[in-house]
Amino acid sequence: MEKKIIHAFYGKGKGKTSAAIGQALRDIGEGERVTIIQFLKGKSGDDFQFFDRLEPEVQFFRFDKSETCYRDLTIEEKEEEKQNILNGVHYARKVIETGESDIIVLDELLGVLDMGILDIRDVRELLSTEGDYRKLYVTGNNLPEELTDCFNVISEILLKKNEL
Repeated sequence: MEKKIIHAFYGKGKGKTSAAIGQALRDIGEGERVTIIQFLKGKSGDDFQFFDRLEPEVQFFRFDKSETCYRDLTIEEKEEEKQNILNGVHYARKVIETGESDIIVLDELLGVLDMGILDIRDVRELLSTEGDYRKLYVTGNNLPEELTDCFNVISEILLKKNEL
């Protein structure tokens, strides 16, 4: 049986999502099925509208219902959105367990941890879920030391300069 690879892209730099999705898209060329689940970024923006053209090889999901990213919501809106995000986490677990996809990207899963929607135990449990996939990519700004043993590969993306 081929070893599963769990790869974290984290850090304060830009490009974590692009790196994870880029790796996943490379695998499509090998005939792999890809599921991308994005958390915390809201529904607005057409950054990933092109995924529609890549179906059925690529499935892209956002469970957020708000138009804006989670950190910009009011306390009341965050409470509402929290359940939508948890639905996305439950769906991610289903995708992992069922072997529905060979490659899975959980964009901003570590951010869900940062926002207190999940705790370390929840993320550890999700990452250790038995399933029939080949690669699992996870992104976020912070990677707690307590989770580093869950990953085979850890890539830190640093910001060296930002004149924007």
